[in-house]
Amino acid sequence: MSKDQVGINELKRRDFLRAGLVFGAGASALAAGYAAVPDAFARAVYAAKQEGVKNDKVLVMIQLAGGNDHLRTVIPLQDPKLHDLRPVLAAQSVPMALPLNGSFGLNQNMPGIKALWDQGKLAIVEGVGYPNPSFSHFESIRVWETGDPTRRQVEGWLGKTITKNYDSQGHPLTGCACGTTNVPGALRDLHATVSVISNSRTFGLQGGTRIETTAGALWKGTPGIYGALFDTAISTVQESISSVRTALKSQSNGYTDNAKLVYPSKTELGAALQLAASLITSGSGVKLLHVTLGGFDTHQTELNRHNDLIGYLDQSVAAFYHDLDVHGMADKVLIATWSEFSRRPQENASGGTDHGAASAMLLMGSPVQGGFYGQTPSLSNLDSTGNLKYTVDFRAVYQEILNTHLGADAKEILGQTFDRVPFLKKPGV
Repeated sequence: MSKDQVGINELKRRDFLRAGLVFGAGASALAAGYAAVPDAFARAVYAAKQEGVKNDKVLVMIQLAGGNDHLRTVIPLQDPKLHDLRPVLAAQSVPMALPLNGSFGLNQNMPGIKALWDQGKLAIVEGVGYPNPSFSHFESIRVWETGDPTRRQVEGWLGKTITKNYDSQGHPLTGCACGTTNVPGALRDLHATVSVISNSRTFGLQGGTRIETTAGALWKGTPGIYGALFDTAISTVQESISSVRTALKSQSNGYTDNAKLVYPSKTELGAALQLAASLITSGSGVKLLHVTLGGFDTHQTELNRHNDLIGYLDQSVAAFYHDLDVHGMADKVLIATWSEFSRRPQENASGGTDHGAASAMLLMGSPVQGGFYGQTPSLSNLDSTGNLKYTVDFRAVYQEILNTHLGADAKEILGQTFDRVPFLKKPGV
């Protein structure tokens, strides 16, 4: 074999995927006959066997990794107990908070999200948590990702949503994680196909035409079902790459107006949300997106660190919403924050706070019915570990997102029902 020839034996999995496309046909796709017929027919066969979700709504989950201090995000303004528990942190937080009403204010570095509140596009669910909370990052993240406080489930709640409601085998951009190299646990499911894009500029087939030639040779030399499966896989990968490139081209061509869209450059969150906006506005078919902002494990010197992180969140979300708005897509997209836990009400001797329990979730966007929801935990009635008692099961928030926004069956995904937290407008409103 000459140097110019491409040998099938040289083909390696890592040669196909670069900068993060995670692809795989699950058991449900195989059972539907998806791999046994050519690509175009396979998609029709599989789609016909799935009733799925028919609307065009999009969900963007923002993970505040490390344990966000919600008492420095949504700040009690009138509770003297906060100053008793946090003499240093409260003194620097309360006077500079951005008032929402007479009782609460947002962190001083959240003017963009405060503007959403003023427009009725921010809902705050207070006291979110679950029974017998874990203070381990790993365990509590798993609880939130699977929607299972018993820690028995391994599939993610968004992964289950994909499997039960969308044709992700035919459309791997249905579920997408932006700005990371791993599939977030919330998107994991044995039967779900998701895309992971760590760097949109280098997302593609590594090796260009060389790999395409090799792929063609391998497919042509593989008879029957396996050749059809491989053809389907490569075709879907190529279409996904094309969708991302189209989104980026749309992004570069679409910002010539006077919108003056500015995403923050100091963290990866801004770039991740900019890519997310491109995928949404370009019509790529993306439905469920996950992005992450880390650094919230503030055991020491929390004051400035947390202010900076919240500022990055605010700038990124404000630019993202504005991006969607100028492209006429804001009414389709719900933005939600989550963190594995909050921080303890009492500050420590290192100018920080340790792992806590009940937290607050921010729900943002045009689909939101703005205001406060849930019952605010009392700073004067802590649990036996010195933490806030939860008043709203986090799965009740998931339930509202699934039922009202996505049009899915929350009970099928979460396994039970919860009291409704009505932070979303009714469909059509």
